[in-house]
Amino acid sequence: MADKQKIDRAVRDFIWNIVEIHSQLEEIHKSWAQLLGLTEPQWLILMAIDELDEGRGVSGIAVAGKLRIHPAFVTNQTKKLETMEFLAREPSLDDARFVQMSLTQKACAEISKLAIKREALNSTLLDGLDEASLDYLNKRLTSIAKNTRLASQKLNIGVL
Repeated sequence: MADKQKIDRAVRDFIWNIVEIHSQLEEIHKSWAQLLGLTEPQWLILMAIDELDEGRGVSGIAVAGKLRIHPAFVTNQTKKLETMEFLAREPSLDDARFVQMSLTQKACAEISKLAIKREALNSTLLDGLDEASLDYLNKRLTSIAKNTRLASQKLNIGVL
């Protein structure tokens, strides 16, 4: 088999592996969400806020960027999460036109209840990878994600 064919096969295998991983992670997120009486997008919004919040709250734009979804969808869903008492939404101290969101004590408590199960799941997901291997993999995936965004942009403007 020629080198080009080997590379093409490797790229196709890689893409199908990513599709499989994405599909399985969606199922996992749905399961976590159901345990809290949430939808999968609501669960992901909570996880994004938990990840991004450094003590001052998080903007809807930051959450939308992290999840690669439309800010209006984030606004709609975070209002529902606020009603369910999973989120607190406060006007930004820097600009009152914007809202900063943070997890409530209820959300933190519910997420903490899942910690042991999540740790066990993560252990299963990452079985066979030590810290150095995981760091290496994450660096490569970050590079591939950046390149994928660039390729997508090129495709959208007709450069490819």
